Amino acid sequence: MRKRAKLICYLVVLLLFSACTTSKSTVSNNVNLSHYEYASIINNDTYHIPAQLMEYEIQLFDAVENSRLKLVSDARIYELSTSQQKKLLLVKYGVNVQQEETVVTVNFIDYETGRPVASCRGAYSSLGIAGAGYDIKEAIKRVAKQISVTFSK
Repeated sequence: MRKRAKLICYLVVLLLFSACTTSKSTVSNNVNLSHYEYASIINNDTYHIPAQLMEYEIQLFDAVENSRLKLVSDARIYELSTSQQKKLLLVKYGVNVQQEETVVTVNFIDYETGRPVASCRGAYSSLGIAGAGYDIKEAIKRVAKQISVTFSK
């Protein structure tokens, strides 16, 4: 009975540890984020990624769209007026999947200056128990929350 109780305690500690991943946002001290109104997600490989990964890209687009920023296609940036381009953020994202932790990072870059102004990070880990697909979905949910808080409506 004691061995079973110890095993259960170890599993609980393992699950608590796996849930203790860091999701956060970093914003430049010298930037007023309320100035920005538009976002354009830049990813040169958008239409060359494997079909099974497209669902994750859809979730990332939704995460940005659920903030107060209006999405603009990267092909239509040049249709924006100069004053609108001054309020535009380029968005780059990355996904890093490891056994210990899955991290989704979404970076926001000022279109006019090329200066990074904010970075949102969502992390999740089931320590390989639930599988990489589940970990990515959970990390995207966490980064979406960080984006919503950073660019609140």
